[in-house]
Amino acid sequence: MMVPLLAVVIGAALLLIDPPLLQTLRQTVFDQYQRVHPRVYQPAPVRIIDIDEESLAKIGQWPWPRSRIAELVERLRRAEVAAIGFDVLFAEPDRTSPKAMLGIWSLPARTQRSIASLPDHDELLASALEPGGVVLGFALEREGSRGADLPAQRYRYVMMGEPALPFAHAFASAVPSLPLLSAAAAGNGVMTFVPDNDGVVRRVPLLLRLGDALVPSLAAEVLRVGQGAQNYMVRTSETPGVGMTEVKIGQFTVPTTSSGETWVHYTKPVKERTISAWKILAGEIPDADLKGNLILVGTSAQGLMDLRFSPLGGVMPGVEAHAQMLEQVLTDSYLYRPAWANSIEALTIIVGSMTLGILGLVTGALASALLTLAVIAGIIWGGWVAFIDHQLLLDPVTPSLGIFSAFLLSSLMHHFSSERRQRFVKQAFSRYVSPNLVNYIVDHPGELELGGKRQECSFIFTDLAGFTSLMEKIDPADAVVLLNAYLDEMIAIAFQFNGTLDRIVGDAVAIMFSAPVHQPDHRQRALNCGLAMQRFAAKYSDDLQTRGVPFGLTRIGIHTGEVIVGNFGGSTIFDYRALGDPVNTASRLEAVNKHLGTRVCVSEATLSGCTGVVTRPVGRLVLKGKSKPLMVFQPIHEGLEIPGAPLVDPQYAAAYALLTQDPVAARAAFEQLAQERPTDPLVNLHLRRLQNNQTGDLIVMTEK
Repeated sequence: MMVPLLAVVIGAALLLIDPPLLQTLRQTVFDQYQRVHPRVYQPAPVRIIDIDEESLAKIGQWPWPRSRIAELVERLRRAEVAAIGFDVLFAEPDRTSPKAMLGIWSLPARTQRSIASLPDHDELLASALEPGGVVLGFALEREGSRGADLPAQRYRYVMMGEPALPFAHAFASAVPSLPLLSAAAAGNGVMTFVPDNDGVVRRVPLLLRLGDALVPSLAAEVLRVGQGAQNYMVRTSETPGVGMTEVKIGQFTVPTTSSGETWVHYTKPVKERTISAWKILAGEIPDADLKGNLILVGTSAQGLMDLRFSPLGGVMPGVEAHAQMLEQVLTDSYLYRPAWANSIEALTIIVGSMTLGILGLVTGALASALLTLAVIAGIIWGGWVAFIDHQLLLDPVTPSLGIFSAFLLSSLMHHFSSERRQRFVKQAFSRYVSPNLVNYIVDHPGELELGGKRQECSFIFTDLAGFTSLMEKIDPADAVVLLNAYLDEMIAIAFQFNGTLDRIVGDAVAIMFSAPVHQPDHRQRALNCGLAMQRFAAKYSDDLQTRGVPFGLTRIGIHTGEVIVGNFGGSTIFDYRALGDPVNTASRLEAVNKHLGTRVCVSEATLSGCTGVVTRPVGRLVLKGKSKPLMVFQPIHEGLEIPGAPLVDPQYAAAYALLTQDPVAARAAFEQLAQERPTDPLVNLHLRRLQNNQTGDLIVMTEK
């Protein structure tokens, strides 16, 4: 259960921490929703009066005289529009007013008096605003020294639930319109947006915080003034600390985020929404086309720097975001990111991660991957359907990442668990089968089939003399302990030389080289391994003999030849082994030691591929049941010296050569050697043969 729980923790952290990268991914998905399925434009009584490049070209560069703005207001009022909102800031006095010009022009006194008597442009605009229906925009700043003085207010707040102020986006200071204009306007609204970290305007605020007070946005004020409403009814969530859920303005209830913003579902640009300002001033637009509309005056001219990034890609005039938000309200086509969205997404992570985490531990990798892909695809499809059918913004990114994390963690844990089980099986299997055979089967599973192949291998057969009688002399349990210690070290030595354990029969061990993995030096490995095993066995026996335990001597036979190596048995169980005469020959060489008096016999077939080992020829042996002689040698190695004989034995070699050249001289030579080293087994063997009139080096074995 630890893996799915870890995945749940990661997913929850993604929701709580909300790192910028994750937020950017989520926003990108929401933008793609809108680009693929933008809102379909429905005719609504909302129009933008655009101070565009064409208007600037016909009327003059910005700023226009306030008298011209007053003319625009009067022209719109005559058309009986519902409300006019200026997405334009009138923060400074009009520089084109007559009194302002007097400070610039040098004119005669009479002319100056005449100009001074002309009405001030700001006063003209204030007079145009006084009949009502006009909302002026003002700006907010995060930091600044302008102060947090509120513009004139024409509204009240009615709070339902806990106070909304702590949840609104906070600003330190305001840049209002001229007090003269602000006081004359029917409303004052904030033009400032709160774009996301990538600069895209996805939401339009209804309420913001200036100091210790809530202030409405330009769009909210236009909607209020257009209805003649007096109050903003602000509802916060019943759950403490969640924030705002909706704002009621007149007859319209607008759903909001916790911060008092509303998501905008944008349409593609449409001509019906926008009217060039010069056409209004020129009287080219019939009053009937404007009557009852909510009017927003703004600019799309690039030089006036009121361009914003749109979720649809590219830029848009800032006034368009206000206009599209008002269209949504009037057509009841809201885009929602509900308050319960985080809970649903968290629940999806928990359920999906737990389920996939558990399944990932118990199912195969392919099934788990396909199921994970299916779940993620379902989440993405669900998010898309929620957007298309219900205008809901549900985040598919965080749940998908959480579930994918569960899949990765469970897959990794499953992998580690499988590796651990594989290591356990491998180690356990290696207790019964040679480790190199286990490795070979793991690396070459295709070889796990019945049948064999012909190849040359080397074999070691060992046997422990007198173990049966030892069982009769001491406690059987003690004998088993001694045997296990003996076999454990013998097999460990074989594994050191990368030998393959062929079988254990009682106290006898069979080792194979060059199978299953080919070993070009298998002869040398077999001989070196056999000598190392004999050194250990001799010391082990001597130590026990010293303690009074009659542990026997070990006999070893080593031979090389071509055999069939592979899996034999049937479909139920495999037995990996080698079949062929060389296997039997190696076994016979082990057994022949007791007749020769030697401990290790190695064939010429093995010795032909070895270097660095001193040997003495035993003779050409015809093993029982065989017809062809086999040249056999006795290795003499450090720790395995013959008592009374040097490591390099030229005397024995000379006497052996006489066996086929001069039997009489050979007998004399072996009699001399027997006197010098009475315990030398090969000297005594050949001396007995010569005494029995058996000449030459051909030895026919009548016993196994």
